Amino acid sequence: MKKKSNRRIAREKVLQIIYAYDMNEGGLEFLSMSILADLESKEDKQFANNILNSIVSNRKEIMELISAKIDNWEMDRVAIIDKILLQLGIAEILFFPDIPPKVSINEMIEIAKEFSTASSGKFINGILDAIHIDLKNSGRLNKTGRGLIDEPITQKNNDEK
Repeated sequence: MKKKSNRRIAREKVLQIIYAYDMNEGGLEFLSMSILADLESKEDKQFANNILNSIVSNRKEIMELISAKIDNWEMDRVAIIDKILLQLGIAEILFFPDIPPKVSINEMIEIAKEFSTASSGKFINGILDAIHIDLKNSGRLNKTGRGLIDEPITQKNNDEK
């Protein structure tokens, strides 16, 4: 079995925190402290807290993006874990310029395979990919650095081939 990356574990912890927070409707700070306590590195805890804060602070906007892509479904029919993974993925795509969107999408798919239904991976992939394309086309995607943005092929590159 392949060892999970520290960031994958941090993402899974955020999933657990949001799930518990939504079920109990409160106590976010306590949940965060207790669930993240077993993360060894300070950087991993900070990464998890940054995702968590991005989701909570921007939940209305994130949920609107999800609702716009779930055409024939009512939001309460979407599995709770899938909803949380969509929120997590969108938060990473929108607010973490150093993480490539494809990485965020793939991470959510892999976590869904472990924690949700058999069809969740495909569902999450479809929704996150559609949102990613919309954000890119609207100029709202804030990604920089090599491998983080889709670089257009220039005429010079074509001539070199």
